[in-house]
Amino acid sequence: MTDLQLTRARAEQGHAEAQYNLGLMYDDGLGVPQDKAEAARWYRLAAEQGHRWAQFNLGVMYHYGRGVPPDQAEAARWYRRAAEQGYARAQYNLGLMYDNGGCVPSDFVEAAKWYRLAAEQGHAPAMFCLGLQYYYSRGVPRDNAEAAKWFRLAAEQGDAPAVSWLRAMAKQGHAGARKCFSRRH
Repeated sequence: MTDLQLTRARAEQGHAEAQYNLGLMYDDGLGVPQDKAEAARWYRLAAEQGHRWAQFNLGVMYHYGRGVPPDQAEAARWYRRAAEQGYARAQYNLGLMYDNGGCVPSDFVEAAKWYRLAAEQGHAPAMFCLGLQYYYSRGVPRDNAEAAKWFRLAAEQGDAPAVSWLRAMAKQGHAGARKCFSRRH
């Protein structure tokens, strides 16, 4: 039995990890013809069993209309399920949705909450966004030192916008940014 046959057999038996893997295979065309609708089908089966990576990938598919009709509310629902299981990428995406509004009401407190959860796991884009929340006082009190801290942490991971923001803050005379910027960059 080939790896594909074994994965398909396990997926058809209801194994969430195999369903997720089969979804990935169809999503990327690995060993099977690329088929986004088939990928979404397998992701959904795994997601419904609580597989957080499948939940996230299904959210992405709804977000961008890949293999399913675009549906931002459905994307948010699947991101939330994965985010509640601690998946940083889903937490970040959900934070973006609350930050920008649309299918979920704009809520800076919720955005900051989800960004923080992802940032505390080392997710650089979430660190950058959390820094912006502190800089602009969106959902958290304005705190330039805290903004600089999150920008620095993101910059240390190579996040170019965070480096730019640290430079701009240092030029504006923010002590926390100068200290962070002069130490690392």
